[in-house]
Amino acid sequence: MAMDSKSKYLLLVMGLLIVGILALTYWQIMVKKNYIVEAQTDCDPSVQKCFIWECDPSSSEEGEACTGDAEKDTWYYSIVRRNAGQIPLCDPNEESCTAFVCGENEPECEEIFCDEETRKAQGVVCSNPADHVQTTPVTEEENREQSNLDNTTTSSESQAGASTP
Repeated sequence: MAMDSKSKYLLLVMGLLIVGILALTYWQIMVKKNYIVEAQTDCDPSVQKCFIWECDPSSSEEGEACTGDAEKDTWYYSIVRRNAGQIPLCDPNEESCTAFVCGENEPECEEIFCDEETRKAQGVVCSNPADHVQTTPVTEEENREQSNLDNTTTSSESQAGASTP
């Protein structure tokens, strides 16, 4: 059976549309990186309302199983959503890498902390900064840092008072 010319044109147009859509999709995703990346990043529970991840005592999978160390068995995190085109190419484990830090007024970038709505959506527990400060003992290093800060403030104030006539 021979195809008539209308069927050939229709097939050609459909083929070109499919190729065009594939090329446009490739351009948007691979070249422009126009999509959103969502990642869990460290969060300070003494300052922010963080999501809380706790180990699974029944799991034998590394990373999910409990270690017996309370500090390693609990992780406080927030969620960052950022446009992939804005993420620098660096190792996220390096301190200088800002892969998941939103720039000032950066479009399509947000850090999500735990609130009632996100808690339900994620199915996890939230931390409360006030509760965390009360239940977490202050380390010696934090005491030294606070003492140094207090000494710096006191010496600055005394110098300012001494210079006034």
